[in-house]
Amino acid sequence: MPLRNRVTPFGDIIETSARGLLYGNRGVLHDGDRRLVRTWQVRRWIACRLEYKGRRRVDQMPPGRFTYLYFLDEATALAAGHRPCAECRREDYRRFQAAWPGRSSKADDMDRMLHAERVGPDRSKLLHPAALNDLPDGAMIAEEGGAWLVVRGRLLEWTPFGYEEVRPRRGSRTVQTITPPSIVEAIRRGYRPMLHPSAGPSR
Repeated sequence: MPLRNRVTPFGDIIETSARGLLYGNRGVLHDGDRRLVRTWQVRRWIACRLEYKGRRRVDQMPPGRFTYLYFLDEATALAAGHRPCAECRREDYRRFQAAWPGRSSKADDMDRMLHAERVGPDRSKLLHPAALNDLPDGAMIAEEGGAWLVVRGRLLEWTPFGYEEVRPRRGSRTVQTITPPSIVEAIRRGYRPMLHPSAGPSR
């Protein structure tokens, strides 16, 4: 039976048999019975490599340790508000820092800015208005109750197993962006998130 540890672009944690390309954490979210009792504990939300220096994740919800969370791909992790891990994804982290639009790219400062953009006072996910034709490839928007990836002039519908329905990206309408504004700007400045193979070949 799958655990409730897969993250959607909206930051929700769901139960599904789908596998992901990255994992990460937000602190200790589970209790002694492996039930989620909170959606986040700390401000530092990171996305990590599945394998690093032979480390093994035998228990996905170890007692008193952080809860392992999984993402379809990096675009999903970024939309949810996670950033690259500075240890296991050092090169990606440096690229992310170089593209960061804030006054400081120190980890604590990035995390503080991201937390203000991704979570509201009631702990719910924040969405941000933006012009559709101004969004870079790799950003995600909310539409018709779902999440859609912006890529190569198209909108791809997100599912836990990959991207499915394809729509042309047309018009200059205002949309609700799931990806936090600072990350959207980092992508616009050159950071290229890793996409699931179902999104099609990279440019």
